[in-house]
Amino acid sequence: MSPRLMVITDWRLPRERLLAALERAMEVGPQVAVQHRHPEATARQFLEEARLLSELCQARGNPLFVNGRLDVALLVRAHLHLPAGGLTPEDVRPHLSAECRVSVAVHDEQEARRARGADLALVSPVFPPGSKPDDTRPTLGPEGFRRLAAALPCPALALGGITPERASLLNGAAGFAVISAVLEAEDPTSATRALCTLP
Repeated sequence: MSPRLMVITDWRLPRERLLAALERAMEVGPQVAVQHRHPEATARQFLEEARLLSELCQARGNPLFVNGRLDVALLVRAHLHLPAGGLTPEDVRPHLSAECRVSVAVHDEQEARRARGADLALVSPVFPPGSKPDDTRPTLGPEGFRRLAAALPCPALALGGITPERASLLNGAAGFAVISAVLEAEDPTSATRALCTLP
C-alpha cells in the first residue's frame, strides 16, 4: 500500500519537538510514512537518527523511508528515497529486498522519465514550500503537478506548500508529502488526519 501522507523530517527543530510531532502524526495509521532527511548530518549522526526513527516506525507499523543513503536504508531495514540527479531505481533494485519500496524526487519531465522502476514519486515544488522561504524555484501549480503525475509510471505524492485547502485542488495526487504542515502544526494529529482524509 502506498502511503497517503509522507512526513519529512526537519532536524532544525528541537529533537523532542520533532519526535513528538512524528509520533502524533503516526497515530493516524499506517498510511502515514516518515522520510528521514538530514543533509547537514554526519554519516554517524544520520545513521543514529535513522535507527531512532526506525524504532518509532516499527513500533507503530508506519513505513520509514531513508533519503539518499542506500547503506543506511539497508542497515535499518527501511525503504529508500532517491533524490533527483543521483542513483535511479534500476541502480538500487538489485541490492534491495522484494519488500523494500523506492520513492524518487521529480521536478520536471526529464526526471519523470528517470523514475522507471520506482514505487512512488514525490513531485515538487507544487506550491511555495513553507519550510524553505528562500526557495526561488518556479512552482508547478495544480496543472503542472497534474501533467507530471500523468507522465509517471508510479503514484505521485504532491510536495511543496501543501495545506488541506491547496491539496483539494490537486487532481491526480495519490497523496501528499509535507514538512511544516505537520511538524509545526499546533495539533499534528489533526493536521495529518485532515490531509489523509481528503477525497
